[in-house]
Amino acid sequence: MKVLIIEDELPAAEKLERYLHRYDSTIEIVAKLESVEKSSDWLKDNQNELDLIFMDIQLTDGLSFKIFDNVEVTTPVIFTTAFDQYAMEAFKVNSIDYVLKPISFEDLSSSLKKLNSLKEKLQTKENRSNQLGEILNKFQDQKSYKGRFMVKLGEHIRSISIDQIASFYAEGRNVFLYTKEGGKFIVDYKLEELEELLDPKLFFRVNRTFIININEIKDVIVYSNSRLKILVNEKMDKEIIASREKVSDFKSWFDGKH
Repeated sequence: MKVLIIEDELPAAEKLERYLHRYDSTIEIVAKLESVEKSSDWLKDNQNELDLIFMDIQLTDGLSFKIFDNVEVTTPVIFTTAFDQYAMEAFKVNSIDYVLKPISFEDLSSSLKKLNSLKEKLQTKENRSNQLGEILNKFQDQKSYKGRFMVKLGEHIRSISIDQIASFYAEGRNVFLYTKEGGKFIVDYKLEELEELLDPKLFFRVNRTFIININEIKDVIVYSNSRLKILVNEKMDKEIIASREKVSDFKSWFDGKH
């Protein structure tokens, strides 16, 4: 197995290399890199020869997530970090595990066993990326999504369950929750935060201002400039238009493929 280590602390990189050889003496460390820039350049030319990447999150020139903006990483990644706040972002990319420092040999062994389990499901090197993506999606589907939202109504507080929510709408600095009965409440979240909290099988952000519940869609009409007009069941005083860049993803979501 050929492994790339991206780590800006030399002692940590050497320790990881020792543990890898202890786990399997045939493992080959093809390179040890310490920055986003060097790692991006190296991966552009050499990624095909890799089987696994160990990647620290905080590097000398920024967070390693920037690497994924510079190059398409199809190789499985095990993130290593002293901080736990990046776990959600790590699993948005090609990550199979997230290990907190200081790393023990047992931690490393557990991660490599997980990798080997995944590799058993990969039939060929060419379809490895697609199959790994499907496996990772299954892991992400197990994520627990928000089931209720607390809202204020005057001096009163209510709890509204997901099955009562028709849509969310952003206006200025406020984000409103619309219920199926036509209720309208301010929630203390941005739309970007709601996208992470809501089950993507049920909710979709159709433009800059609206997230809608698939069960509340009454009709979809082809609109001007290849856009879509969406009619929902609740009494809505706002027009919902899917932006052009969202149309393709919306159709896949609406068809159950998202």
